[in-house]
Amino acid sequence: MKKRIVWILVGAVVLAAVAAILWGPIVSNVEQAKYDIVEAHGAIEIRDYTPMIVAEVSVPGDRETAISDGFRLIADYIFGNNISAQKVAMTSPVTQQPGEKIAMTAPVTQQGGERQWVVRFVMPSSYTMQTLPKPKNANVILKEIAGKRFAVIRFSGLPKRDSLEKQTKELKAFIQEKNLQSISEPAYAFFNPPWTLPFLRRNEVMIEIER
Repeated sequence: MKKRIVWILVGAVVLAAVAAILWGPIVSNVEQAKYDIVEAHGAIEIRDYTPMIVAEVSVPGDRETAISDGFRLIADYIFGNNISAQKVAMTSPVTQQPGEKIAMTAPVTQQGGERQWVVRFVMPSSYTMQTLPKPKNANVILKEIAGKRFAVIRFSGLPKRDSLEKQTKELKAFIQEKNLQSISEPAYAFFNPPWTLPFLRRNEVMIEIER
């Protein structure tokens, strides 16, 4: 009986893994932010992004909590909780970038500030600022972003703190080596649903640079 249960559990795990392999790329096959590759150096690319419209929120807290809270707020907007009750197609990636630090109130001001994170969804290119449904939640902001140039490093696996720091360090070293001028904080871009197996995931660190 115990052996049968073990085999059932093993079978369930295998089926889940196969489903993730097959379904993950399908779900990830959505419209992406548009760009042209200017240069390619292995896992690092210089990209020129076209202008875009984003929905963004500013969320306090640690990085993982902020991306979760930010995703939930914007997903609520695109899934129809807006003035027009209109659904907006999901795109990729979801980006996250450090914002300002918020000063803490007494008695803990000496412990520094709490990090604010900006979480963004790129809106489908078929929309304009005039045709996008207006958010009900005042924390969700629609914004036009001008075309920009980024240095980007791509990697797979789970985007944990150590991995993000390692990739950011490598990208900054590349920027310095090529005598490029960075003009933004690093942003993190995530392309896959959470059930995607680590080796199939696409993550990126992006730093805006001067043209």
